[in-house]
Amino acid sequence: MLSRKIIEESNIYLATSTRDPENLPLVIDHGEGVWLYDIDGNKYLDFTSGIGVNNLGWPSHPEVIKIGIEQMQKLAHSAGNDFYNVPQLELAKKLVTYSPGSFQKKVFFSNSGTEAIEASIKLAKATGKKYLIAFLGGFHGRTFGSLSLTASKAIQRSVIGPFMPGVIHVPYPNPYKNPWHINGYEEPDELINRVLEFLEEYVFVHLVPPEEVAGIFFEPIQGEGGYVIPPKNFFPKLQKLASSHGILLIDDEVQMGMGRTGKLFAIENFHIAPDIITLAKALGGGIMPIGATIFRKDLDLKPGMHSNTFGGNALACAIGFKVIDIVKELLPHVNKIGKIFSEELQGLADDVRGIGLAWGLEYNEKKIRDRIIAESFKRGLLLLPAGRSAIRVIPPLVITEEEAKIGLDILKKTVKSVRS
Repeated sequence: MLSRKIIEESNIYLATSTRDPENLPLVIDHGEGVWLYDIDGNKYLDFTSGIGVNNLGWPSHPEVIKIGIEQMQKLAHSAGNDFYNVPQLELAKKLVTYSPGSFQKKVFFSNSGTEAIEASIKLAKATGKKYLIAFLGGFHGRTFGSLSLTASKAIQRSVIGPFMPGVIHVPYPNPYKNPWHINGYEEPDELINRVLEFLEEYVFVHLVPPEEVAGIFFEPIQGEGGYVIPPKNFFPKLQKLASSHGILLIDDEVQMGMGRTGKLFAIENFHIAPDIITLAKALGGGIMPIGATIFRKDLDLKPGMHSNTFGGNALACAIGFKVIDIVKELLPHVNKIGKIFSEELQGLADDVRGIGLAWGLEYNEKKIRDRIIAESFKRGLLLLPAGRSAIRVIPPLVITEEEAKIGLDILKKTVKSVRS
């Protein structure tokens, strides 16, 4: 097969460390909506969305492609951090308008999620405070600063350290895998209290005074950590604690933003307004790399403090502007299809959790998880792992009810065959 030749040569010429040629030997040729086709002509239903990039399908939504072509013929790269362009301004205004929080905000544009996080680190550190807090299980990127915050898998941090000083990792309130290893059921509020008490009674007493902490970084739903959803009251209580000490809350929406959870921003499900929000992935419509850091205006960057070459280019921003419009129209559809996934996924794993079209299936054995992914691929369904033993189920938001049922039927049959 041609796919086999491409994979063999790619292993010779390309440096990658996250592919799985044994279980997912896919060489993509083209895509149509929620369907992907390999170079050998095989067809696959996509439940991965390019890890959250292709929320509007493959190669993208027709209206996004149209806008991209029109803008490309007019102006693409525009030295957006040296000169001005209208698409950059219009996208910034839209992000400020639709993001949570009634306070004044500004936007810094970059090219990726990890860059958006790096910008937010500088914003937090510019307050003059020394320390940052992040959660175990969290993923924030692979550049030096963002990787210092990341703690989803040990292998991601191997060889590279020591990391940026001043980062403290604390337990995340994972209802399924309680970090305190409590046997039996524990009330959600009790789990929340354990995390907050850990901060107040351990971190702020033994490690660092709260007045020296610049910010707390978090994902509304942990992505690479296994699609972990905290108890619903966690973020309001965390915000109350942070506000009492003058600590910023930095919300990483790179994987969960742009409609994935049935809200434009995932944190809207938890009813708080963070001080800083980072976006990337889906904002580019599957066509252009883009990152965005939305922040309180009083945290503004000083002249020359941060910049990049391609951030805020006219092409990426014109596409992002259209993406937001389309995603907002899709939100009722996402919630409708999300209910189908909520009903049909129950019982297919040792733990099932999700919101909208962001679902995690967790198995007590990693080998079971891996076999389900591999067997699903053979049956024409694309899935990706997350965390130690979970599967992320994240189809494009444009998936129809019929397509959802086709994929769910394949998944059900696969799980039954693997677990029997």
